[in-house]
Amino acid sequence: MNQEPQLNEHNKQEYPPMHTCEHIVNRTMIRLFGCGRAVSAHIERKKSKLDYSLDSCPTDEQTEALEKAVNDVIAQDLPVTTEYITQEEAVGRFDLERLPEGASPTVRIVKVGQYDECLCAGIHVEHTAEIGTFKIISHDWDENGKRWRIRFKLIL
Repeated sequence: MNQEPQLNEHNKQEYPPMHTCEHIVNRTMIRLFGCGRAVSAHIERKKSKLDYSLDSCPTDEQTEALEKAVNDVIAQDLPVTTEYITQEEAVGRFDLERLPEGASPTVRIVKVGQYDECLCAGIHVEHTAEIGTFKIISHDWDENGKRWRIRFKLIL
């Protein structure tokens, strides 16, 4: 039986290149800094920002390494695909904390090649080469909150 899974309505209309780039930035932060995915995100067409919980402020060299690593992934022209699984299948594989109360029993996984996979209801490009070039335009550190904010744009 091959029927379309029943999912919750999505309440946002993302810009697919920027939203897909967010996935790549999140996985790259995990790999480079050992942190979790962004604790706060504001994704827009012109510029976006992501906040990460870190122990210390990244250096300029680390910031440049992040930008380069993200662009290296984008340049691989990875396919962006989806998979549908049950919430029960997602337990232990994904963080279900951000699912809304009363979420549908079926969840959607978005995969960026073999690089990243996460729960997501948003819209994405079909291949990473459609994203453009990732450019960090500024970043700042909140010592009290131990949060690093990056602001970035895409150059198409």
